[in-house]
Amino acid sequence: MRNIQVSELDRRAVEDQEVEIVERKGIGHPDSICDGIAEAVSRGLSQLYLDRVGKVLHYNTDETQLVAGTAAPSYGGGEMIEPIYVLIVGRATKEYELDDGTELTLPVGRVALESAREYLRENVPELDVGTDIVVDVKLGEGSGDLQDVFGEDGVQVPMANDTSFGVGHAPLTETERIVREAERALTGSYADDHPEVGPDVKIMGKREGDHIDITVAAAMIDAYVADIDEYREAVERVEAFVVDLAEGYTDREVSVAVNTADDLEEGSIYLTTTGTSAEQGDDGSVGRGNRANGLITPNRPMSMEATSGKNPVNHIGKIYNLLSTDIAEAVVEEVDGIRDLQVRLLSQIGRPIDEPHVADAQVITEEGVDVADIEEEATAIIDERLANVTDVTRRVIEGELSTF
Repeated sequence: MRNIQVSELDRRAVEDQEVEIVERKGIGHPDSICDGIAEAVSRGLSQLYLDRVGKVLHYNTDETQLVAGTAAPSYGGGEMIEPIYVLIVGRATKEYELDDGTELTLPVGRVALESAREYLRENVPELDVGTDIVVDVKLGEGSGDLQDVFGEDGVQVPMANDTSFGVGHAPLTETERIVREAERALTGSYADDHPEVGPDVKIMGKREGDHIDITVAAAMIDAYVADIDEYREAVERVEAFVVDLAEGYTDREVSVAVNTADDLEEGSIYLTTTGTSAEQGDDGSVGRGNRANGLITPNRPMSMEATSGKNPVNHIGKIYNLLSTDIAEAVVEEVDGIRDLQVRLLSQIGRPIDEPHVADAQVITEEGVDVADIEEEATAIIDERLANVTDVTRRVIEGELSTF
């Protein structure tokens, strides 16, 4: 029997707290670029192993680093002066012996480079990969004992590679939804219609009582901005768009400010050549930005693990952060009477990942609902999700789950 605990959470629901802070770093932020590359390489290696060997072998690519370049943005189109440098660091299985004795040498370095370059072309399209940004790969072999824990043949449920934990919560507050959806929209459908907005969009939400302040830092792309007037208009359009989006999620008063460091009179503005601050002195690193649910939420418990780039088979830093979020969302969706729920999953190295050391769900219920009223149903959902933990691996490899 799994060790599942359901208890009352001894604090006010985040939605009721006087001050709430929420942040999201957009896909073009240097930290998010590293997260995205690391995860793209992870999926690429997983697919390589599945195609060649029939199973995912041991690897981790969660140490990707970015060194900023130098650019000279200019109205109508500037240029890169010094390229951005990305180093993919990690461990990967490079050789494998098949059951028939055939020795395979696996092209992990080439696959890592291809995966990273494809990700950059798709998500930061103004970057000329190979010229504006240079990608390097240094993948060593993994620790022998961790490879043993990872790859025990015939074991249906993998053993945990570490004694670690993951955390998740649900439902999202109004501020959390606004911050997450505003970035996704600005770098998605909005940018499709307004190409001057680059993928480096960082959003900070602050709620004090019933007033929500949203601060947006949006990198504008110089090729689509002719002069200071067009820049000002672009900023105003972003502000109006975010206000309109926010009003779809809340009845609270909302204020939006965009590119607040600008000095229009001096011509000091957030203008870029590539759409990312990585072109001008802003370095990046995996795990320094968004958590597994895509947000940075100081009002909530968070894991400091870098989810992106870790192997999706038995690395607790990845699996339990994704699974705890999935569990929290499932319980809130299926069980009535819950206002706030946080889930903590703790592993023990060498123990099956479907049997955590503890699965701890802490809840704040609606008025008139006791924890005892929902405990049995919540426990059953948690147990079912743990029993199907290996489904997380499939969903990660197929790109169904985002890690940042």
